[in-house]
Amino acid sequence: MQTVDVQQNFSLPVDRVYAYLSEHEHLGRLFGATVTRVKDGDTSRNGAGSVRRLRIGRLPSFDETVVEAVPDALIRYRITRGSPLRGHEGVMRFTAGPDGGSHVDYTIRFGAAVPLLDRVVAAGLRRSIRRGLQTVDALA
Repeated sequence: MQTVDVQQNFSLPVDRVYAYLSEHEHLGRLFGATVTRVKDGDTSRNGAGSVRRLRIGRLPSFDETVVEAVPDALIRYRITRGSPLRGHEGVMRFTAGPDGGSHVDYTIRFGAAVPLLDRVVAAGLRRSIRRGLQTVDALA
């Protein structure tokens, strides 16, 4: 199993950062992927039950489903279709900072059906998520 843990502070308040990162279409910058909404959530657009489809380059697409969403606090999701990754879970935890800004602790855990694939994916995710999170203050 691999763990990717990226933390980022923002000058924006937690409600703006959460609103931006909960929108499926905004996540393409984080993953270096094309992200398409497949289904809205059960009780809100980006809440539990919402599904997004990701395509990275020419690789086959895969789906991620939000399994828990607590506004301004937490987003938990899992890959639910089309990936060689196993046991995948992503969690974004949002907290308010003392200066009116916010903080995100983003953790992804997974294994892979193909040996060493999990290590390659983890390295790529660390780079792209760090780079993508650095753009949130300017875009949210």
